[in-house]
Amino acid sequence: MSIIAQSDISGILPAINKRNTSKIDILLKQDKKIFHTKDLELLWGITNKSTLHTAILRYVQKKILIPIYRGFYATVPLEKINPIELGTSAIHNYAYLSTETVLSQNGIIFQSIEAYTFCSGKSKKIRINGNVYMSRQLKDEYLFNTEGIVDKGNYKTATPERAVADMLYFNPKYYFDAKDQINWNKVADINRVCYSVIKKGVYKK
Repeated sequence: MSIIAQSDISGILPAINKRNTSKIDILLKQDKKIFHTKDLELLWGITNKSTLHTAILRYVQKKILIPIYRGFYATVPLEKINPIELGTSAIHNYAYLSTETVLSQNGIIFQSIEAYTFCSGKSKKIRINGNVYMSRQLKDEYLFNTEGIVDKGNYKTATPERAVADMLYFNPKYYFDAKDQINWNKVADINRVCYSVIKKGVYKK
């Protein structure tokens, strides 16, 4: 009986190791390098919460998963991840880069921006690896309107005109340092398509 039991165990152990290796292979073959717990659940097909958390803990201990904060992990050092992609994923909601960050990148405002600014379905402020990420909440009817939104693959960003329209939605009296750099006709088009509730006359050259 003991010989049979030993034989059974020797057959089980390689299967367990194979399953573990399979999880690692699946994880490391992903183009994406940052994952929430729910992502790992779907990726590995693990529905049992205890089994999932045990697997995550094992891979954290083996340094295959790098914890960013509770329920959020990376498979590479954070320095190797695009900070905008990291912020988009950290917000954990549909989001796109906009407002001050995009305006600053395009020379429309001159002040130094300390945070990466997003629009999403919830207001949130997060600090990760020395970077600050701030999200302003937009209603779904505006947030999911893709007018003036550019898909960069792992994240989305507003065009300068969409960023202007977004900024004026949040603050109609916002001051732009380089008004002459703004295509106000495009801003007005985005206003009509996306923010039809904004009163006429907001967009002043």
